[in-house]
Amino acid sequence: MSEKYPPGTRKDHRRFCDVEQWTLVRGATGKAVRHHLTYELNLWDGRILRTRISHPVNQDSYLKNVWGHILKTQLQVTEPVFWECVMGGILPDRGQPAPVVSRKTLPLYLVRELVKLGVTQAELANLSTDAAASLLGELLAAEAEPS
Repeated sequence: MSEKYPPGTRKDHRRFCDVEQWTLVRGATGKAVRHHLTYELNLWDGRILRTRISHPVNQDSYLKNVWGHILKTQLQVTEPVFWECVMGGILPDRGQPAPVVSRKTLPLYLVRELVKLGVTQAELANLSTDAAASLLGELLAAEAEPS
């Protein structure tokens, strides 16, 4: 497509599918489809991408307009992203949200007691349950000491 990148080949196309771990689709009989290699990729948002690679998978280059269609419609990547994947193994960013890091919350009784003793919300945010219980013990012991 551009002069910056080589023309895409069937072999490059298959390499992209292999690196991104697309699934090879089987025919109704459970055997590989003979006229094309058909791959699918299930995306996090429920969409399913599908691409076909004609046999034989070789170094034959795609025509410019066909290659543009494959990139845009079937693989849904830009040419730089395609080549980063094929040559460098860098997976395309498919927009999947980052996983939410689950952090255990402090028990309410600890939060209430620590706040009464002057601990701020910012300080509480960085404490584990064990650390909060230990801090509560220290603060209560310090409060109980005669002046």
